[in-house]
Amino acid sequence: MSKKTARDRADAIRLGLSFTFRHWARHKGWVVFILAMMMLSTAAEMFVPLFAGRLTDALQRGVAGRGDALHAFGVMTALTLGPVIFMRLGIFGIIALTLRIMQTIGREAFHRVQRFSTDWHANSFSGSVVRKITRGMWAVDLLDDVLLMGLFPAIIVLSGAMILLTVHWPVLGAAMALGSAAYIALTVFISVRVVAPAATLSNRWDTAMGGILADSIGANSVVKGFGAETREDERVGRIIAKWRNRTRRTWVFGTFGNLVQVTLLWFVRGIVTGGAIWLWWDGQASAGDVVYVLTTYLVIHGYLRDIGQHVSHLQRSVNDMEELVRMHDEPLGIEDSAGALPIIVDAGEIRFDHVRFQYGGHTTPLYEDLDVVIPAGQRVGLVGRSGSGKTTFVKLAQRLYDVTDGRVLIDGQDVRFAEQASLRSNIAIVAQEPILFHRSLAENIAYGRPNATMAEIERAATLANAHDFIARLPKGYRTLVGERGVKLSGGERQRVALARAFLADAPILILDEATSSLDSESEVLIQDAIQRLMGGRTAVVIAHRLSTVRSLDRILVFEQGRIVENGSHEQLLAIEGGHYRTLFDHQAGHGEAMLVE
Repeated sequence: MSKKTARDRADAIRLGLSFTFRHWARHKGWVVFILAMMMLSTAAEMFVPLFAGRLTDALQRGVAGRGDALHAFGVMTALTLGPVIFMRLGIFGIIALTLRIMQTIGREAFHRVQRFSTDWHANSFSGSVVRKITRGMWAVDLLDDVLLMGLFPAIIVLSGAMILLTVHWPVLGAAMALGSAAYIALTVFISVRVVAPAATLSNRWDTAMGGILADSIGANSVVKGFGAETREDERVGRIIAKWRNRTRRTWVFGTFGNLVQVTLLWFVRGIVTGGAIWLWWDGQASAGDVVYVLTTYLVIHGYLRDIGQHVSHLQRSVNDMEELVRMHDEPLGIEDSAGALPIIVDAGEIRFDHVRFQYGGHTTPLYEDLDVVIPAGQRVGLVGRSGSGKTTFVKLAQRLYDVTDGRVLIDGQDVRFAEQASLRSNIAIVAQEPILFHRSLAENIAYGRPNATMAEIERAATLANAHDFIARLPKGYRTLVGERGVKLSGGERQRVALARAFLADAPILILDEATSSLDSESEVLIQDAIQRLMGGRTAVVIAHRLSTVRSLDRILVFEQGRIVENGSHEQLLAIEGGHYRTLFDHQAGHGEAMLVE
């Protein structure tokens, strides 16, 4: 393994432990209680071998040793019973602590993912993100068990037992200590340098497998539409095969590592056992002393063997947690500024004040000194070829991106200094492909106003021409719509989205050509609803078909990030050779063909 890879492994362990300890710090009381119970439970095991030796010597003395034998037996019984009680109390504490931390991690991870930038979500598989979160949560469960139930008790027992052994026979104590140290060092080396890199690769393929499964299952209608089930089977099969090979490599490395560890323990046992017998042979130890040494070794052997598993599990849990921890440390991209306040939108004026904007990774800006005002209550269409800057315009108004220079103002307030939630709650959006939650129709319509009454929900649906089709459904407004609204037709989804916008009652409305791919009957119903929805609001319509902008107050024509024409439909159509006239003639010549966005 290269030095860089070794540093990466060390960083992963450091980040994972630091992440866990930060969460422990939120529950100090539980952590202290657990450590105390584990200390009481394991400390007793250090003295069991000592009294086992005394019991053996007492039994050798026959009748004269009955009292000492009974005393030693009583102490051993108490030392055996105590750990059972204290260990169970410690385990109950670990259950409470771990569940609290897992709950916190799940909530905080979801909170953070929801607030990542639009670009982050565009470049991420939702299935992979879910896998990172859930795997990281369960990794905390394993890590808590390893640290609190495994390594901490092992350190106490190993340290105490070796100290007691060294006090009686320094040479045997030293041999046991050196053997234990060598075993632990070997275990750490195998886990960190051999198994961990392989585990990291297998985890990456595990994440990829989750992502591709979610991608294929989520697009099942497309798969069926092209009869591509076999092709998708093969594609997923290739990913699973790579995951299998990487995982097999990890497991094989772990198995060979365990063989080396067991061999070293065998040598340590031979040295300690032989040393104890030699002391007895030389008359320097009684039979009880030999029993004490051998029992001590058995206790240490059990903990050493478990340490190998604990270190492996520690590394595994850190590997499983790594992607979640790194995701947790990623910058949000677009964050509320310090001292951000709720925006107050009374009228709905939108102003781009000498805006310059450049996408990350692009060498030239899309907008250069873009200066435009959309007065309150005006209905404005944005037209232009693909990539001309229409969609970016509305995303900047929503502050899904930050301007490179200049300002975007709503009712005179810079959107960068407004709370994002309050800003977006004042902007209702109806997308070209509306996304619905796999919840009831009532919940989907009321998403912008979750406290709305049923009467308000039905009124919004009526305004959106959606009430009639909803009322015909067996469960009406309680009908579940399926993932992303798959149980509804395109026109029905659009009308539900319009009802959601009606109920939100925001002063600013953004429409991304809601009728571009619908049948004529649905289009008429939706156009009728849209006209009602735009009334009394500032409306921005991203137009794919120019027939939809004829009745708007004003049209902005975009070309390569610039507004090259600005006026009403009639005014722009009168410009001979103009951009809008060219686009209009092109569509008219193709039977109202849809512009590609």
